[in-house]
Amino acid sequence: MRVPSPVPVQTSFGTMFDRPAVFLEVTDDHGNKGLGEVWCNFPSCGAEHRGRLLETVIFPALLGKRFDSPDSCFAQLEKQFARLAIQAGEPGPIAQCIAGVDVALWDMVARRVGVPLFRLLGGTNAYIPAYASGINPANAVKTVERCRAEGHRAFKLKIGFDRAGDLANIAQITAALERDEVFMVDANQAWTVDEALNTLPELAAFSLGWIEEPIMADRPIDEWLALALATSVPLAAGENMISAQDFARGISKPALDVIQPDLCKWGGISGVLPVAKDIMVAGKRYCPHYLGGGIGLAASAHVLAAVGGDGMLEIDSNDNPLRNILFAPPVTRGQLKLLETPGLGVADQFANLLASDIGKRETR
Repeated sequence: MRVPSPVPVQTSFGTMFDRPAVFLEVTDDHGNKGLGEVWCNFPSCGAEHRGRLLETVIFPALLGKRFDSPDSCFAQLEKQFARLAIQAGEPGPIAQCIAGVDVALWDMVARRVGVPLFRLLGGTNAYIPAYASGINPANAVKTVERCRAEGHRAFKLKIGFDRAGDLANIAQITAALERDEVFMVDANQAWTVDEALNTLPELAAFSLGWIEEPIMADRPIDEWLALALATSVPLAAGENMISAQDFARGISKPALDVIQPDLCKWGGISGVLPVAKDIMVAGKRYCPHYLGGGIGLAASAHVLAAVGGDGMLEIDSNDNPLRNILFAPPVTRGQLKLLETPGLGVADQFANLLASDIGKRETR
């Protein structure tokens, strides 16, 4: 599915002019169903490609097969398609398709036993902290004011554009923060190491919760360590890690304080749940990354509720019907509450989406 974005979403590496989503539904031989979502933000034409990957590559490997659990299916698919991912030069898209299937299987299992997913995963607290993300540099102060009125107490600004403009936005937002509010920034890999080292002292003058991806995510660990030693502000990354080995390295090194898996980009729930637990055991902060449709956001919320801790759920501040129709619980003083609906709790909303004008126009 794809809907226009009334306000383009800006990042340092490109602009989203529409909001794509790849949703999928699985059904077992008893008629139980589950919903999943595949990451497809950039470039937006990748949504159609991932849809074809599901139809022609991943689904044929699933149809008619029996698995003991979603975990066993995830492990089998990762093993089965490891060589193809290398051969095709597409480890990301293939991992994203597998992640979407995994989310759907977990939703199906939880719905089958009649419990919310977070409780099936061992969670006991339905309340989770959240923050408003994706705040564009244009009209940033007004966006923060709107998000505050919607119940948020934490905000994240996109930076990595014009340095003077970035600093002006940060100064205006931090000056207006209320006592219990938190503010973070996301550079989206905008800077070289030298540029980051020159910018970090200026950012440290503000009270920032974290600085996200100041340099390219795949830079050597010694460069990340150099940044960590150069600032007192916590560093965050993780949305571009796409293997258990990537996360093990990120968790074991002291450079990162906040680690942000995106469960629709890699791992689904089977891969990310143990990673989230490892993050917390290591004394770091698990804050799931997410900027897509409502199914993936719901799954991220359930995993966060399952593991607990002081992490926050990332909620895109930009309008997106493919999120809002499916999963948009009210935020009150920076927290939202998951309902006791079985699974991800989005089955009825998904039916409403399919019946809407958007669904009738976009479903294929």
